[in-house]
Amino acid sequence: MTSHWTLSGDAADPQRLARFWALALGYIDEPGYDFADGAALIDPEGRLPAISFLRVPEGKTAKNRLHLDIRVAAGEPMDPAVREQRIRAKVAELVAAGATAVREESYGHLDHVVMQDPEGNEFCVA
Repeated sequence: MTSHWTLSGDAADPQRLARFWALALGYIDEPGYDFADGAALIDPEGRLPAISFLRVPEGKTAKNRLHLDIRVAAGEPMDPAVREQRIRAKVAELVAAGATAVREESYGHLDHVVMQDPEGNEFCVA
């Protein structure tokens, strides 16, 4: 039997980080969640895990040990050129929303782009 779970993260500005990740993942604010030092997001279709952010006083000091991969071509066999276009389009969208592109990884074709969210947390677009 599986368990429902929530991915939770620390943040200096939970609402800002929630806005960024809502855009990145197509999530929405969790209805009824009203906590000044936190923010929570849900999948509008109710299938995927919730995500929450809680305000903490300390800043990020090291590379995170767990990160998200945003998979723009998940489950679909796809021409590498089309996949690369999708990756680059998502990267551009996220940079415009406050993310930073760190580096590209290629193995004969673009595999993924390592990025940082507005608070410096690493994630990948693949």
